[in-house]
This record gives sequence, structure tokens and C-alpha cells, in this order.
Amino acid sequence: MTPTIDGAALLNEVEAFHRRFNVFPTEAAYVAVTLWDAHAHLIECFETTPRIAFLSPEPGSGKSRALEIVELLTPRPVTTVSASANALYRLVDSAAGLPTVLFDEVDTIFGPKAGADEALRGFLNAGYRRTAGALRCVGEGSNQNAQIFNSYCAVAMAGLGSLPDTVLTRSVIIRMRKRAPNEKAEPYRQRKHEVQGHAVRDRLAKWADVVRDQVAGAWPEMPEGVTDRPADVWEPLLAVADAAGGHWPARARAACLELISAAHDNDEASLGVRLLTDLRDKVFCGEDRMPTAAILECLLAMDDAPWGDLDDKPINSRTLARMLGQYVTPNNKPIKPRGIRTPSGFPKGYYAEDLTDAWTRYCPPSPGESATSATSATPQVSGGESVADTATVVRHASEESATQPTLAG
Repeated sequence: MTPTIDGAALLNEVEAFHRRFNVFPTEAAYVAVTLWDAHAHLIECFETTPRIAFLSPEPGSGKSRALEIVELLTPRPVTTVSASANALYRLVDSAAGLPTVLFDEVDTIFGPKAGADEALRGFLNAGYRRTAGALRCVGEGSNQNAQIFNSYCAVAMAGLGSLPDTVLTRSVIIRMRKRAPNEKAEPYRQRKHEVQGHAVRDRLAKWADVVRDQVAGAWPEMPEGVTDRPADVWEPLLAVADAAGGHWPARARAACLELISAAHDNDEASLGVRLLTDLRDKVFCGEDRMPTAAILECLLAMDDAPWGDLDDKPINSRTLARMLGQYVTPNNKPIKPRGIRTPSGFPKGYYAEDLTDAWTRYCPPSPGESATSATSATPQVSGGESVADTATVVRHASEESATQPTLAG
């Protein structure tokens, strides 16, 4: 008879092992990493496998050490700092079993100086879901045959800066930081501590065998508001926590909410969403139409906005039309500039009614005072001013806002 394994106590042991060598930024990070280690032993039970990403703005923040400890605790680990997508597809598709792939220095693959490695990005994205794979030609010379390679496997990453959005949205993000003087970690020595880590790993493997059927049939309850991609990411980790029992189900759900919220806090909205939001809150501000020239004047007057430097040049009418053309009107047609009748001419511009659907679908909730605070800097065109007059209004407003204090109320 197989002895009973206390899952909660075992996860406590995994967490304690991490705490010896890793200083994570929050308690939620310890919970997430512990659950991720355990989920790697049960990966065939899930539809998705979340990536875990240890990221930091500066070197020396403990990212590589985090991967080293994860390596000790997960099944069939393969650590790499440089790998081709084809090699990884063959590794995952081998008969040896699903590996746990550990990418160190992942910023050298996706960083701003590295260029886009679309094949590797495709591996990371496709391998997140069990049903995905890659179609490749194999053979020699003209004797080529199409073959589907599996890419589903657990992946942990460490790097400087950030990662492509398509990878981040499939990841549990741990934002590492340098240790403070009062934060201590036990020095890690592989020869000494590898045996200890592998002993914990082997107990995790035995526990996974006991709970495999339970986890495979689980539909863990999600915290309120966790849906879509975040739910896909966290479902395996919550299933592991529920199988372990004890305080882990509650801790897992608290960590889920905290880390999802933190990820959103660190997100930079796409330029398209930023443009839509700025148009709604700082340009239109309740007006029903705006000439293109007036819109551009407003956008370029925003000190903290990116509109003055898009690919080393300021936004212009063509760029504005291209960016807005990606979104559609309430009638499901691309947003395009239209003529605006004024006493002095018929300039091109945009109508609020064309933008309302995109504002509703993509923009965050409007600040309560956005319309009031921005009105003084917004050109008023409903009275029929010319484009030249409108531009003058905006220019004067921006000059005055730089020299006069803002009046509340």
C-alpha cells in the first residue's frame, strides 16, 4: 500500500527550499513558484502550462539563481541560454518525456538589440497549449515530408527588461529586484544542495502520481474577475493547490489576484489604446467632431505622451489615419477621416460617433474629472472656427498651461 503523502506539507517544504536561496519580491511570488514547480510534474493533466518569467531591470537580482532552484525541483530540466526553435521542437517530441525548459538570459533572444526571433516566439506561444504544434518539413534533399512536432512543455525564463506581449500574457510574472542589505539568502553550492533539491523533487514526483487522476479531472474555482487568458494561466496552479489542500487553496487564489493585478499595473497600453484614450480624455472631451489639424496640435502638446517621437518623428495625419484605421466604427467599418463643414472650409477630421465603439471596447474607464480638467486645453470647433483658429487656441492653451497653475473645481 502506497503511504499517504501530505500534499500541503510537501508544498511547504518546496517553498522553504526556495526561501533558503531565493529572495522573491512578495509572498505571492513564493506561492506561485512553488505551485509552478509542482505543476511541472503534472503537466500532462492540463490543457495549458503557464510560463513563469523572472524579470528585472538590472543584473544581479537573483533571476538565474531562481532558475537554478527551479531546475533542482522539476522533472527532466534542460537549461539553455541559446537554442533554436527546431532543436526545442525535437527535444519536446523525443521519447524521453516532456522536458522542463529553463531559458536564462532570455532578453538576448527578445531584447531590443536582438531582433525578433519569430520561430522561437512561436515555440513559446504554441507550447503553452497542449493541442498546439508546429508543422515542419523533415528529410533530405527533395525527399521531404511534413511532420507535426509537439511543443507543449513547461518553460521558465529569466531575463532583463520585459518580453513580447504574446509571451507575457501566457506567463506568471515575477519581477525580481536586488536584495536589500537586510535581506539574506543562504549561499548556494550545487555539489552540496543538488542532492537535497533532488530529494524534494522525487517526493513531488511521488505525490504527483498519487493525485494525477484528481488533478486531471479538476475544474478549480477561479477568483472573481479572473477570466480568459489569466484563467488559462492560473488554472493548473490552482488545481495543484486544491489537490494539496491545507492553506494552499486560499494562498493560491490570493496570489493569483495579486500577481494578475501587478502584471496589469506594469503593462504599457498599446499605442493604439493609448491613442484612443488620449483622444477621448484629452482631445475630444465631449466634442462631437475635431479637425485633424486640431487633433494633432493637442496630441503634440502632451508632454508625457509618445506622440512627439514615433519612430524618431512626430505623429502626422497619415500616421493618425493608419492607427485609427485598425479600429472600426459602430457600423463595423474602419475609422477614417471625414469632412467637417466650417464657415472657412471643409477640412478633414474625425467624428466622436465613429470612435465611440472603440472607446467602449478598448479604453479603460474614463476618469471622473477628465472632461473638466482638459476642456481648457481643447479646441472648441462646434462654433465653426477655422482650422487655423483652432490650432491657435490649442497653442495658446498649451503655453498658458505651462506658466499658470491649474485651478481645481
